[in-house]
Amino acid sequence: MANLHLTQNERYQIYALRKAGHSIRTMAAHLGRSPSTISRELRRNRGRRGYRPAKAHEIACRRALRSRRQVRIDASQWQLVETLLRLHWSPEQIAHRTRLEGTLSISHEWIYRYIRADRARGGRLWKHLRQAHRRRRR
Repeated sequence: MANLHLTQNERYQIYALRKAGHSIRTMAAHLGRSPSTISRELRRNRGRRGYRPAKAHEIACRRALRSRRQVRIDASQWQLVETLLRLHWSPEQIAHRTRLEGTLSISHEWIYRYIRADRARGGRLWKHLRQAHRRRRR
């Protein structure tokens, strides 16, 4: 599975095959993709004037940018989180306050995950939590 996402060229091929009256299964066989992939592409990435490959690619790219996987927090932002933890703020307080101020958008669970990773590396951030939690199980 080298290429998970449809390319812009594949979108133009879908458009041409659809204009020629081919079925979804035929298009999928031609592109070497699953029929559900083609069906989902036609359903999710159409605009007001129907399926247009350029617009479909733009919609898909915009959706990918909104993806949670794109969110990354840099070292300076983690430094802010660590500073607030050392002031004995709870992860819930940090998440809520930074979101209100617009400085950082992070969930408290992500902060807890960061603290657990820090502890596994030998860090001491977990000592600044207000309350000791039971050992977390997957």
